[in-house]
Parts: sequence; C-alpha cells; structure tokens
Amino acid sequence: MPNPTPFTSMTTLGQLIQRTRKAQGLRLVDTAGLCGVSVRFLSELENGRESCSFGRVLVVCQTLGIELLAARRDGGEL
Repeated sequence: MPNPTPFTSMTTLGQLIQRTRKAQGLRLVDTAGLCGVSVRFLSELENGRESCSFGRVLVVCQTLGIELLAARRDGGEL
C-alpha cells in the first residue's frame, strides 16, 4: 500500500481528489456522472468547500479508488 496522504482540511482532500481524477484521465463531468453527483458538487469538493455532504464525499473517493483511513494521532487504538 502506498504511503497515506494525511489531510487536515477539505482543501487538501479536494486537491487529492482532483489530482487522482486527472491522473485517471477523467473529466469533471464524466466523474460526476460515474459518482452520481452533480458537476457543481464535485467542483465544490475539489475546491475545498467545507459544507459538502460527507456521504457523497465517500462515494466520490470510493469511485476514484481513494481509501480514507482514520487513525488517532497518538497512535492509540480507535
């Protein structure tokens, strides 16, 4: 598994999503269709809008093959 990319804001998550989409050669409109979300939603997500629905964020990440992991900063068990 590649090194995880920690994200501390919606901006960094949006940038990861946008880089992944572009690396896969997908246009915004095509990705939105694959994910079942609007182009506006996907654009706002990629631009770090903080009010995005987390459930739809998860669908976009899963569709693009991005695995979100949660871990405690102190290394303890969740």
